[in-house]
Amino acid sequence: MPKVTTVDATGAPTGELDLPEEIFGLAPHRAVLHRAVVTEMASARAGTHATRTRGMVRGGGRKPWRQKGTGRARHGSRRSPLWVGGAITFGPRPQDYSPKQNRQERALALRSALSAQVRAGRVTVVDPSATDRPRTATVAALLRALGAEGGAVIVTGAGDATLARAAANVRGARVLAARRLTVRHLLLPRPMLITRGALTELQEVLAP
Repeated sequence: MPKVTTVDATGAPTGELDLPEEIFGLAPHRAVLHRAVVTEMASARAGTHATRTRGMVRGGGRKPWRQKGTGRARHGSRRSPLWVGGAITFGPRPQDYSPKQNRQERALALRSALSAQVRAGRVTVVDPSATDRPRTATVAALLRALGAEGGAVIVTGAGDATLARAAANVRGARVLAARRLTVRHLLLPRPMLITRGALTELQEVLAP
């Protein structure tokens, strides 16, 4: 059973905590992790790129000149892609890039990412006393004490709204809600702090 260190608001160790094997003790599934990261990055694309088709270009209501006898090439509309200011041929259209990933596979990817961080020794659990009335200076001091002033991933629960606001002002800290985790941010090579409330929510959401 994997063990992690628990710390107080000053970063001082207060003991060790056993984490559930089925969530934090898996052998990371590389293929599932790769699909999850690709899915998240594709879903983040806006997909709002667009060009004007022939039906969107202004003008072209009449034939530019008669069909024959002018010595010039025949044309039927100024909306043609051949004309300056005309339509675009096969241009990009708005679309949704997000691929499909079923719920079980995504949960496995999150469990694999958390297990990988535990194996790397980057996970620390924060005692409830550190989340009572946190301030930005308190969170910054906690990260400095843990050697994570360069950046850290902080996973918060539903009752840690004040901590999430305080940590959001700390440079380099990325705050993630336990019920809205992203695999690509969990895999960042940074120290990870998890509150007790977030730990309880993770067990509820990710239990197989």
